[in-house]
Amino acid sequence: MKKNRIMVIGEKESFLIRVLLKKLNDTGTESAFTPMDVDKINALWETSSLLVCYLDSGDNLPEKVIRFLIDKMTDDEKQMIAIGEPSDTQQIVDRMPGELIYKVFARPLDNEAFLHTVNEYFHKVEAGEFRKSILIVDDDPNYLGLVREWLKSKYKVAMVTSGLQAIKWLGKNKADLILLDYEMPVTSGPQVLEMLRSDAETSSIPVIFLTGKSERDSVMKVVALKPEGYFLKDIKKAELLEKLENFFILHK
Repeated sequence: MKKNRIMVIGEKESFLIRVLLKKLNDTGTESAFTPMDVDKINALWETSSLLVCYLDSGDNLPEKVIRFLIDKMTDDEKQMIAIGEPSDTQQIVDRMPGELIYKVFARPLDNEAFLHTVNEYFHKVEAGEFRKSILIVDDDPNYLGLVREWLKSKYKVAMVTSGLQAIKWLGKNKADLILLDYEMPVTSGPQVLEMLRSDAETSSIPVIFLTGKSERDSVMKVVALKPEGYFLKDIKKAELLEKLENFFILHK
């Protein structure tokens, strides 16, 4: 089982940071300090699941470090907890996309609230709450099950067997991508896509058609509805995972 590890970034390893590291380690959460240096942060990157930026009064996170963190956190879907005086943490809030900041704590730090937040974060990671959400729409339950098995370790996956079920599901849930069967009875893939595009709540959700070889020319006839493209149904697992990873990198 993968352990929860935290990287604590600061100007220097002060007494208060050492106290924080001890409290984290005492709860079973491995943690390590690194200064505000790109190379040293990068050395701990792969083994760290969560970042904590601890700013003493007047500390400034260098612009080079900010740019590095934004790129790496976005690519690897990691988040940060910022700790410091409001005037100091504001630089992080102002310069980083909001989705990268899990929470901001003011100093003096409420240790109990901080440890509770760390525990909450790792529970959400384990439950897959930060994963991209993919809705698969296909009238073939066997194909649905197969694709779900391929994707479930990396993505949050939901399945429905008709276009109307998809519309109903999207009324209560959010999806980062829809994999939509092009040929379905009753309501076809293009008809479902047209309904999605006509509703403000779903009009911007990316849609990729799932299609057989004989249908791929037809897929492009609905280009006005702005699908992201199509995957052939005989696509292999490794290729599908690679294409999805590239899709999400390009659509951040």
